[in-house]
Amino acid sequence: MDKVFEKEEFETLKIKKSVAIEFRKFSKMLSKSQSMTLLLMMDFFNENGICPTESMGPNMENLEKRISLLIKKRMNGMIAIMKDIEKTQTKPTVAMLQSLFEQAEPPKKKLILAKKIVEEKKEVRFREIKNPKIDK
Repeated sequence: MDKVFEKEEFETLKIKKSVAIEFRKFSKMLSKSQSMTLLLMMDFFNENGICPTESMGPNMENLEKRISLLIKKRMNGMIAIMKDIEKTQTKPTVAMLQSLFEQAEPPKKKLILAKKIVEEKKEVRFREIKNPKIDK
């Protein structure tokens, strides 16, 4: 039994046996007590303005319009959140990373494909210079 209705007394209703069997199956499917299932059903009809004896044509259209409006509002909210995240977090972070990479870019070196054989030159690159001050 549900804790909210623990202290309330039971009241009987007269319904046909086949209806009672279907209602019990439905209650088990929802994993609720029979009282809670009936209460949930009544709340659903009252909140959505649906009458079981009326046709669902215009009411269903109204429900679809309400649902589509709610979905549009939530989507617009999500888009606004994503745009805000992009402006405040993503773009500044990308800009900082790009500036770091531009400054710290290593100098480009040519690839060494093959070693060049340098011929020995007969000419001496360094010559000894005689310092006139020291030689004296």
